[in-house]
Amino acid sequence: MKSPIVAAIVALLASPVPAAEGPSESPTVPRPAIVSASEWGSKPQPIADARKQTPKYVTIHHAGVLWEAKVAPVVFVRNMQSWGQKEKGWPDLPYHFLIAPDGTIFEGRPPSYEPESNTKYPLSGNIGVEMMGDFGRQRPDPRQIASCVKLTAWLCHHYRLDPAQVRGHKDAAPGLTDCPGKDFDRYLKNGQLRRWVEEMLAGNAPAIDPGPPLPDGPTKPIPATVPVN
Repeated sequence: MKSPIVAAIVALLASPVPAAEGPSESPTVPRPAIVSASEWGSKPQPIADARKQTPKYVTIHHAGVLWEAKVAPVVFVRNMQSWGQKEKGWPDLPYHFLIAPDGTIFEGRPPSYEPESNTKYPLSGNIGVEMMGDFGRQRPDPRQIASCVKLTAWLCHHYRLDPAQVRGHKDAAPGLTDCPGKDFDRYLKNGQLRRWVEEMLAGNAPAIDPGPPLPDGPTKPIPATVPVN
């Protein structure tokens, strides 16, 4: 008998969701379920037209903050937007999508605008996908990885990107960060994330197996999220 989490991953990857309008759509790569900005109560400020972009990469991040399930993911998203506006002068969330430990995907800033970053690298052309947690100190939830795969596959198809254009923050800004943390970066370095994405692009539902902890990596899994407020 499949465990509840394994069953949830299979359902998450296989469930058909209507695709949004855009550059490229296919019934084999459906748009995953995403909590829209209006649904979570986004309060964006205007972004200058000079910051419009054409997506060329999917760049994956972790929050870099230990997730202890003390607040609901939606509160985390709202707090990040508010903090960025007040402390950094960012008009909206720095990322285009954010993924909670239970796999819930939240819409961030529009992908038609370049992201923000605390590290210096060319921002234009990047679609930023952030996962809550610190994967240098904790392991991502399999549902979180499954949502990252499904979202990344859809983005690659939607914007006609080669899976080779999927990378980690540390690949975009070498020597400046260890984001998305060693326990997730392994899937980028060993090509596993790319293989999962390619399976999705082929119309299949890959089996997401996070594998054992790294010898020098975190062993503690990210805790379950608290109920949405």
